Amino acid sequence: MSVLAINGGQKTRVKPFPRHPIIGEDEKKQVLEVLDSGNLSTFIASVGEHFLGGKKIREFETKFCKKINAKFGVAFNSATSALHAAVVSVGVKPGQEVIVPPYTFTSTATSSLMHNAIPVFSDVKKDIYCLDPNKLKNVLSDLTKAIVPVHLFGHACDMDEILSIAKKHGLKVVEDCAHALGATYQNKKCGSIGQTGCFSFYPTKIITTGEGGMVTTNNTNFFKKISVLKNQGMNITPEKREKTAQWRYDIIDIGYNYRLDELRSSLGLSQFARINEINKKRIKIARKYDQLLSKIKGILIPIKKKHRNHIYHLYTIKVEKDYYLNRNELFIKLHKNGIGASVQYYPLHLMSYNKKLYKKSDFSNANILKDQIISLPIFPTMTLRQIEYVVSKISE
Repeated sequence: MSVLAINGGQKTRVKPFPRHPIIGEDEKKQVLEVLDSGNLSTFIASVGEHFLGGKKIREFETKFCKKINAKFGVAFNSATSALHAAVVSVGVKPGQEVIVPPYTFTSTATSSLMHNAIPVFSDVKKDIYCLDPNKLKNVLSDLTKAIVPVHLFGHACDMDEILSIAKKHGLKVVEDCAHALGATYQNKKCGSIGQTGCFSFYPTKIITTGEGGMVTTNNTNFFKKISVLKNQGMNITPEKREKTAQWRYDIIDIGYNYRLDELRSSLGLSQFARINEINKKRIKIARKYDQLLSKIKGILIPIKKKHRNHIYHLYTIKVEKDYYLNRNELFIKLHKNGIGASVQYYPLHLMSYNKKLYKKSDFSNANILKDQIISLPIFPTMTLRQIEYVVSKISE
């Protein structure tokens, strides 16, 4: 069997993500500017103040919320922290229930557990892998307070139906947009549709701050609550205390140290201008995958529903019964050929810790998907030869 040679004739290796995020000279310059300034961390926001943090974080938050078409953006040290604060800010109380999909990363559910609220699973759709609105009614109860739809892999959920159910039952909607920076639904940006939106800036995401996240909202009260929660529950900034010669501050709520610092904000800012370019490259790669993989029997390519885009944070295929290998066998084959495929996700209701916590219900779609889905390498610098190499190993 011949092996396609790339990079000087060496055996091809195609990882699911670049070994390192794309860091250019501008990123290095901005980080060095922060180091030289001595202002490495953030100021602590006071209630009612519109902006948070130092110069870089204020600029990052301002640009980000404008990008999402939201009034407010609050930067966090992780998307998990952002989800936690968002769930609390919309009024979920300990002991109340939050509906989440079982087919997602653990943070979607644990962010509620961190508040002693109860994550309740509702099954996903087989075509777009997001919450199935038709199944939400089966898990509603008097304790239900919020729904957390996950715009999985870069494709938006059925938000009209989810919002309709939420309105009918007086529920809040917290969008998990970790995969969805740039994704749209009915010409609305994901993160501006529900009461809050939560984003991730982990190194594998569309843009990175190393570690980091963001909450967006159009609600002033939610913004104030989120701001206090992430800043130790304080009511006044060090900057304001200094300007007004005040030494006294008050703790007005339980709070956490969830702040993003100036260094990581500067990194996010320098990457921010590339969002459209990065997403265009991912879409171009996905279209090439679509063209080549659609010819292979037993392999189903991702779908894109009407009135929304797909930014392909992950490019996932389904391995069906009429393909000559099962999903696990294909995974091993790709690995042996230097192709870094991955599996997202193993359902949360089957995880050891979760089995003893969550209500049992019918998650038939998630149970099927766990044995079908495999994510192929996709990243902005991926070449045509690398795409063809991946497909050649699937088609053999």
